[in-house]
Amino acid sequence: MPTLNWIGKEAVVKHHKDVPFRLLEPVAELSCDKVGAGDKASSGNLIVQGDNLHALKALLPRYAGQVKCIYIDPPYNTGQDDRGADGLRTGWIYNDRVESPEIREWLGKVVGIEAEDLCRHDKWLCMMYPRLRLLKDFLRDDGVIFASIDDIEVASLRMRFDEIFGVTNRIGVIVWKNATDNNPTQIASEHEYVLCYAKDKRKIASEWKASSLEVKTRLLEVGEKFVKQHLDQVKRQAAYTKWYRENKPQLWPFEDYKFIDSGGVYTGMRSVHNPGKEGYRYDIIHPVTKRPCQQPLMGYRFPEESMQRLIQEGRIIFGEDETKLVELKVYAKDYRAKLSSLFELDGRIGTNEIKAIFPEDKRPFDFPKPTELIEELLSFTTGANDLILDSFGGSGTTANAVLKLNHADGQDRRFILVEMKDAIASGVTAQRVQRVASGYTNSKGEKVIGLGGGFQFCRLSAEPLFTAEGQIRADVTFAQLAEFVWFAETGSGYTGQGDSPLLGAHEGRGIYLLYNGILKDKSIAGGNVLTGPVFDVLPKFAGPKVIYAAANRMGGRAAREGITFKQTPYALEV
Repeated sequence: MPTLNWIGKEAVVKHHKDVPFRLLEPVAELSCDKVGAGDKASSGNLIVQGDNLHALKALLPRYAGQVKCIYIDPPYNTGQDDRGADGLRTGWIYNDRVESPEIREWLGKVVGIEAEDLCRHDKWLCMMYPRLRLLKDFLRDDGVIFASIDDIEVASLRMRFDEIFGVTNRIGVIVWKNATDNNPTQIASEHEYVLCYAKDKRKIASEWKASSLEVKTRLLEVGEKFVKQHLDQVKRQAAYTKWYRENKPQLWPFEDYKFIDSGGVYTGMRSVHNPGKEGYRYDIIHPVTKRPCQQPLMGYRFPEESMQRLIQEGRIIFGEDETKLVELKVYAKDYRAKLSSLFELDGRIGTNEIKAIFPEDKRPFDFPKPTELIEELLSFTTGANDLILDSFGGSGTTANAVLKLNHADGQDRRFILVEMKDAIASGVTAQRVQRVASGYTNSKGEKVIGLGGGFQFCRLSAEPLFTAEGQIRADVTFAQLAEFVWFAETGSGYTGQGDSPLLGAHEGRGIYLLYNGILKDKSIAGGNVLTGPVFDVLPKFAGPKVIYAAANRMGGRAAREGITFKQTPYALEV
């Protein structure tokens, strides 16, 4: 496989391992968990303010291996990506930005004397590599990552993905036509790219289909209106038929959805027919003529008991008589489309969206992505209570898209956003999500209904989890250390409550932590030391046990009880 080398690569390839673990510190006044209180959609969302390299490291113990989809919109390295306090463009501003004191100091420590010779592309690669390496650890085995980029760094970024995720896990590239350039030039640049890779391509679905489209949303609204207005089925169908004929040219890909019943708008599809080879053979009796319906050429796709269940559920459509092949009733609400490698959407929509949300600010954020772009990606790859991560959070478009999708399809997706700049994180990212969740008045003076949901806002602790001497900070709680211990032992995120010395079971072994008085001072050092009496009061686990504690005084009994002892903090090097 071809590889890409640059000045500083050797120094940053393993740099993510040297980044210290920090703690997440909630900021109540910037959080929003009130909208839709009691509604599951209002919990589980997180906005973190801080350098995303440190934030990702802090999030790993809780979320490693749990993210279904990552979307990132990193700096494009154009030299024109951000503004300083004076409003002038300054180049991409990150804690690792090209010419900032932070990046110079960081590169000097990590790369060494060669840092002075780095061009802006070298610096960009140094910034991106450890972040991509950490992001991979967040994905589930069936997880995917999308990354927006343009011509300047697309080749470099693709090779970085090939190296970190593997060429065999490359899913594809989406070309997003987002502009029309009429300026005189050699080649008008009117597109960007979205790269897509899988954690393990073998584990993802062989076909992606979306459950959310703009036309679909409109069709569902119309169908719901007719269902409520007309209780009589004949009148309901007549009203919908009239609307359908008037709007059919605008209904693609729903131009065949010409029927309606109490369940909504639907069409008939021959997906009950077996494709390509001989299927099941049996008679289906027509409900009116009482004669067997004509069978498909290759028989039926489903066994007879499944067909009878579909008939009882009203999911089979019969013709006027037995000479017409039966069809499966497919509702518009169940329709899913394809994710194309070509996507056209005016990029200015993102700017108009955020200006509408912040009517008091003429320039709240530069170059935000349109919500529809992120919705498109997420609608094909997420659902249920999937977790979505965006480590270049910016204006909060990803969170906005998640809330819109949840509102549209009733799912419970969750988001994690990371934004480095404090002013953006608190004044734009969090404000946007709060307004979208609770409702706001747009730039036209119109009331926009909230989508529901909420989030917890966190900052990173000023000091790492471990002191310079390698000891655990005195103010670290049991629940906080439990997340870290679980991650160190299993490599996965901790989903428990952190209220018991038995953290859980993993691959047949029980994992315990004795720390910070979890046993309510029943024994030596508040239960932090493993002794016979301490072991006797621990929650039982029938199988091998791994116990993290400050010391082990059980002697030979530990081996007889199937205990593997690991001393804190020395066994917690990750």
